[in-house]
Amino acid sequence: MQINVTFRHIEPSPPLREYAEEKISRIKKYVEEPIEAHVVLKVEKFRHIAEVSIDANGLRINGTEETDDMYSAIDLVADTIEGQVRRNKDKFRKRKATGGARELHGAVDLGGTAVPEEDHERRVIRTEQVHAKPMDVDEAAMQLSVSSGEFLVFTNRLTHRINVLYRRKDGHYGLIETE
Repeated sequence: MQINVTFRHIEPSPPLREYAEEKISRIKKYVEEPIEAHVVLKVEKFRHIAEVSIDANGLRINGTEETDDMYSAIDLVADTIEGQVRRNKDKFRKRKATGGARELHGAVDLGGTAVPEEDHERRVIRTEQVHAKPMDVDEAAMQLSVSSGEFLVFTNRLTHRINVLYRRKDGHYGLIETE
């Protein structure tokens, strides 16, 4: 791992350089070589700013933190960069585990079912209108048993309300009744 530390408007200090190199080198456990990191430590008036830019196998990660102490700015930017690398690696691992799944507006398409990713807000991927036929619960159970669907929306003949009958993991059926 190659780490370049640049000082701007601050005296170059070997302990500060070593501290920055040590903190930034923590990402080696998440990313494969070759890794090139550029660290810029600068002071503007009373602000101590640490900027980090990392290039690793086509992955580019940037982070900037500012505090009133250079060592705490280095700590914060190292934590920020490490979090970004970890999230990126987890995202890559999930994508690889699904076998190259397609991405649909913040959700991963796993062959018909959309699973939202953690970093994106959840969205409605598909809307379907269903005609709720009037029938008894027993009739709905029979309809669901012969179909390949996971649930059936129907109007209960006794209560005249919309109900949902669904297939449970244990093989039985569950019933949702609306008020």
